[in-house]
Order: sequence, then C-alpha cells, then structure tokens
Amino acid sequence: MSDQVVTRFAPSPTGFLHIGGARTALFNWLYARGRGGKFLLRIEDTDRERSTPEATEAILKGMDWLGLDHDGDVISQFEGADRHAEVAQQLLAEGKAYKCFATQDEIAAYREQARAEGRSTLYRSPWRDADSSTHPDAPYAIRIKAPQEGTTVIRDQVQGDVSIGNDQLDDMILLRSDGTPVYMLAVVVDDHDMGVTHVIRGDDHLNNAARQMMIYEAMGWDVPVWAHIPLIHGPDGKKLSKRHGALGAQEYQAMGFPAAGMRNYLARLGWSHGDDEFFTDEQARAWFDFDGIGKSPARFDLKKLENLCGQHIAVSDDAALRQELEAYLEAAGETPLNPEQAAGIQRAMYCLKERARTFPELIEKAEFVLASRPIEPDAKAAKALASVSNGILSELTPHLQNVSWTRNDLEECLNAFAEDKGTKFGKLAGPMRAALAGRAVTPSVFDMMLVLGREETLARLQDVAT
Repeated sequence: MSDQVVTRFAPSPTGFLHIGGARTALFNWLYARGRGGKFLLRIEDTDRERSTPEATEAILKGMDWLGLDHDGDVISQFEGADRHAEVAQQLLAEGKAYKCFATQDEIAAYREQARAEGRSTLYRSPWRDADSSTHPDAPYAIRIKAPQEGTTVIRDQVQGDVSIGNDQLDDMILLRSDGTPVYMLAVVVDDHDMGVTHVIRGDDHLNNAARQMMIYEAMGWDVPVWAHIPLIHGPDGKKLSKRHGALGAQEYQAMGFPAAGMRNYLARLGWSHGDDEFFTDEQARAWFDFDGIGKSPARFDLKKLENLCGQHIAVSDDAALRQELEAYLEAAGETPLNPEQAAGIQRAMYCLKERARTFPELIEKAEFVLASRPIEPDAKAAKALASVSNGILSELTPHLQNVSWTRNDLEECLNAFAEDKGTKFGKLAGPMRAALAGRAVTPSVFDMMLVLGREETLARLQDVAT
C-alpha cells in the first residue's frame, strides 16, 4: 500500500448532498489534507435509473460551497464497468469464483423453505462445486467463493475490531446474469485502482466491509484502513430526516450559514479535540485523527451551528465575507447587490459582522447601507422620529457641517450638542437611527455616520428634520 494517504468521497447521484454525506466528505478531506495526501471524488452512478446529471451537479455545488476541493478528475463508477467485469472474470478463471445458474424463483423457493424449517435464509448455491461439464447452456451469475469456516475481523479505527463469523457470509454475486457488475465489486475495484488507503464512511457500511474484504483477499490486494463513523441523528435522537429540517448542504447555504462555520460544526459532529469548539480549517487539518471520533451517533443542534457560524463571521476577512454574502444571495434567489451596495457593505463590514450569526442577520444590520433616500422608517423607527422635539435634527446638522469626520470628533460633537440641549446622547440615538437607517436596531450611530460619510449623513438627517 502507498505511503501517501489517499481518501475518497463516493456519493450516489440520486439527490442533493446530504448533510451526513457532507460530513463524511469533510472527514475524508481533513484526514488527507492534514497528512499531505490526496482526496478523491467518485460518483457512484451505477444505478442508472436513479442517477441523474442534476444530482451530480448538486453534489459538486455542495462540495464547492463547503470548500472541499478534490484532487484529479471526478471519477464515474459507471464508466469503469468493463474493468469491474474483468476482475470478476479473473476470479472465475482462478477458481475463486464460480458460475451460478440458479434462477430467481429457485433462490426464492430455497429461502422460503429455509424459513419454514427455521434455518438461515442465507443462500447456498448448489453450483459452487459443480463440475463444469454439468453446466447448462443458460444465463448465469458469477459468485465469489466466500470462506465457510472461521472468522473475518474488520480492524476498524473507530469501532475497534469487529468479528463476523464466516458462516454469516454468502457467496456474493459479483457479476449479474446480464453481465453487469454489482455495487460491492465496483466499490472494491475502484478503491484499489484509485489507490485508496483509508476508507472513511458511515457505520451503516460496516457489515459491507466483511463482504468487500473477500474480494480484496481473493485478488491479493492490500485491504484499506477502515474507519466507520457514527451517523448523525436529530435532536430527538432519531436518524436525521426531513422532519428535523433542512437536509441538503446547499439548503444551509441558502439559509445563510457561512461555509467556514458549517465546516467547523460538521467537524464537531462526532469528532472532538479536547474541549475545543471553535477552530480554523488549519487547526482542524492539523488535529483531525480517528482517536477523536466517538462511537455514538452525533446529534444535530441548530443553535450550536448558529453560534459557531457567528464566531466565524466575526473573524472573517471583510472582502471574503462580502463575496460569500453575494454567493448567498444568489443561492437564496435574492436580488444581487449593485456595485454601490457591495462597496458600502464592505466598508461597513467591520460593524456588521459582530453578533451576526447568519447572512440574513448581517443584511438586516446592513439596511442603512442598502437603503436609498428617502429612507422609509419602520413602525418602531417612526415612533422615535415622532418623539423628537421639533427641529432638533435641524439644529444638529449645522454642528456636523465642519466637524472632522472621525469617531472621536463625532462623539465629542454629539455629546456636546446633547449636553447643550440638557439631555444625554442616548436620547438622540433613537431618532438618529431612525433617520439614518429607518430601523430601531442598527449598528452604532457613529459607525453608520462613518460608513455613510458626511454628505449622505447630512442628507438623511435633513430629509426628516422639521
């Protein structure tokens, strides 16, 4: 086996990128990237009836949003069908597999009789050791010769050693009677040919590992390192489903969660590094290892996701955050920013990103930048304006005409004006928020003034002054 770590993510293109699949992809990405290895992407599109180009595109978009870059081209499992069949034929030629002429009706009758007699319904083909001279001229499947005695041990990095009695393994079909390879064969051949050294996937595949090991061993191939991770459950402890809310990665993008926060949260779903909750991609790549993965299912908690996303928004680069905000608007089908709005939001980002957990919350705080004159106040803001003593904003504007437009000087100017009026600046803040943003909840008055600039600030104040 190669010294270089090679992992893969292998989704089936039958729908969106499920949040559980996204976490599997993330774990594979972190493990490979943290060790200078390769992270490969394979689309398991052998089910031609259910696989669609639209689903493949949705998976690729979800991966792109999450920032999970892969090495090399995307591999189609369906396109390797000839290679998969070649391996089945090789095992047949070496006597490690055999032709099975049993029909579906015969197999069903065997199982029905086994149930009636209280025996295992695991199918035992009479053709396993049949002489080739007895073979009929009829369609056949190719089955592998499973070991019939002893135990298969799956040495799993998460679950520990898992033993399965070989009497529980059937002679798995490799090639159907129509010549098409089965999924189990395709997975093994693809993983071997791609040089995959570590298979990290959901623990619902754990039993598959024993069956897949039969092919590895029959071919004399190195068995990869197994790591079967627990599934994700909803807050009620049941398997995550639509009743718990959004399931697709792109749904979370359209809801306004930043990718960095989602990566952080998904990494913490089933994996931990001490008591660390918030961490960067660089830290996650350096820290991620199998010993931090628990055996119990993780529970999806929307409030924890929101909290982590807020922390990531707060420390993000302003320009990068503005770009991701624009990508969110596109994903959510919202009106895009015009150049002036985009520039304004980037200028304001320093006072928008504190305490915003999602992009919708950030946009709500950015209303003062996005709005254009005349500002239409909402109900709460209108009340603040109605309570202003007649002409107070008119009296304020001359004081702002010549003041140096810095935070300290603006604070001094407004505090002095309030004191001169026998009040405190807090009494002025509400009407000024209403005039500048049309909202009662906004960034600080001083931040809005600095972002808007002198000319726009004065114009907005004069619009509502009486």
